[in-house]
Amino acid sequence: MEEQSRSHAVVQAELMLLAFLIGFGALKWLSSGEAVNVEVNIEETSEGEDYIRWVDFDVSYEALGQAYDYDIGTYMSDVHVNWIELLAYLAVQYGGDFSCFKEKDMAAAVEKIQAQGMEALTADLKYYDYYLEAYEAVLGGMVGVYEVEQPTEVSEGVEAGKDTEKEDVKNTVWKQVYGLKAFSPIAKGFPYSEYDDFGASRSYGYQRTHLGHDILGQVGTPIIAIEGGKVRALGWNQFGGWRIGIDSFDGKRYYYYAHLRQDRPYADGLEEGDVVQAGDVIGYMGRTGYSAEENTNNIDVYHLHLGMQLIFDESQREGTNEIWIDVYPLTRFLARHASQVVRNDETKEWSRRYQIRDMEIP
Repeated sequence: MEEQSRSHAVVQAELMLLAFLIGFGALKWLSSGEAVNVEVNIEETSEGEDYIRWVDFDVSYEALGQAYDYDIGTYMSDVHVNWIELLAYLAVQYGGDFSCFKEKDMAAAVEKIQAQGMEALTADLKYYDYYLEAYEAVLGGMVGVYEVEQPTEVSEGVEAGKDTEKEDVKNTVWKQVYGLKAFSPIAKGFPYSEYDDFGASRSYGYQRTHLGHDILGQVGTPIIAIEGGKVRALGWNQFGGWRIGIDSFDGKRYYYYAHLRQDRPYADGLEEGDVVQAGDVIGYMGRTGYSAEENTNNIDVYHLHLGMQLIFDESQREGTNEIWIDVYPLTRFLARHASQVVRNDETKEWSRRYQIRDMEIP
């Protein structure tokens, strides 16, 4: 269930602190002073500026959820705790490895942030800036202020509180909120299953590593744009079948949705170059791919292959410098915000029921 046409070699090595100073490798230090060996690859652009070459995004689902809850809970308070900054601070303590995450560690970190302020707390922390930039690249733009369309009333006879997927909504109103702007890649109400398969072996075409996350479901399940952006790629690829590639508005994330439905893979009218909003229906789940012949179902299981590529420099777009991260914890987290969709019985197309307006996007 893998469609990437290029392999990506990840070099794991233990390097001394001196190596970091010349632009490759690093050690992460615990607050106690104990060193944890991790990889931080940094390279210079043609203009001489440093950029990150590799990111191991190991933040757990539990840590994502708790950090987000602290962010929402402290919004508009005297000290707003930004969830990305909080995660970056903990990453320094953990050496980037959240397998040892404990809720009490995050609670203690929040207390320190509220007492000292993030700037003062992290002023002398080595590698905080690295983790902040790396995690901003993954999570930036997913939380903030936006406007959402909400129903004000439904047709008579519809019991209040029922799933509005089958309701006849008469009127809506726009409401400004602060919260999660990104959406689950699977539309609300559609069943699916998933497990962490990033890094697994794949053999179609050649032996390689799975650089994405597979979400199993039913054929025709509406696929949702996790984040708004511009459609960069659309069409057939023998590994991914019918696929869509979308650049985030800030250019840091490239979302890859693959193995879409045979014959009618995309939302009606979607074209390369189009701008989509978070929560839009962009396509439908299928099992196309693993074939040089276009529009072929050659994969056993209906599923969405979802990939996220990080872009710190345009040279990382293609080739051995690509950075693909494990999005399994992120998709679990995003399940709390699924896009509600409605079906047009005449065209058999699905579309989102309620629109959003992102206050940070022109």
